[in-house]
Amino acid sequence: MLLLNCERTRRKELPDMKHLVRRGRIAIAALMLSVSVGTVSADWHQFWHQASIDYHRNNAWPDPFQEMDARHAIAPFEVMKNNGWRLHNTIGHELFRSGDGALLASGHNRVHWIATQSPESRRNIYVLRGKSDEETDARVASVQQTLDGIQTAGVRTNVFVTDREPATAPGAWATKINRNWLQVLPDPKLPSVSASGGATATQ
Repeated sequence: MLLLNCERTRRKELPDMKHLVRRGRIAIAALMLSVSVGTVSADWHQFWHQASIDYHRNNAWPDPFQEMDARHAIAPFEVMKNNGWRLHNTIGHELFRSGDGALLASGHNRVHWIATQSPESRRNIYVLRGKSDEETDARVASVQQTLDGIQTAGVRTNVFVTDREPATAPGAWATKINRNWLQVLPDPKLPSVSASGGATATQ
């Protein structure tokens, strides 16, 4: 009888233990879920935020990228313009007196034009390096002295030393080309037919 009572008691406790184990498993699962729900929630919001950005970017295409493409397309031309102005504003060997580095009259005129007539963003003078440091310093001092005598309003003209020599040609060669062109140029004359299709007075 005692054995029978123990077995009945054990059978009654067995469902309670099953419930206890089940409740423990549920509690552990809830704990793990609560730990990971913060990370999942943050990732979920970031996912939808990125999806919204992609949606609006695709609907606005190609507008967001046109400005960047245009900048990339004109960048080489900006480099060419800067290089062209740099060579144009270079004071070469032929504009300095050899030996002491003083500016000649044509050099004074060139410096004056750059300081007063060139666009304000391009008012930089590049002095071609001399044969020695002393000659280069004398050239820079001569250009600076000329600039000090010029009254300009606005942007101050800067002086830099450069090694890039601009391409030049002898004046006699340029004059010969111009004269040859003038010799082969046909005489000007009016057209023999007018715009209305009739004969003109030149016939």
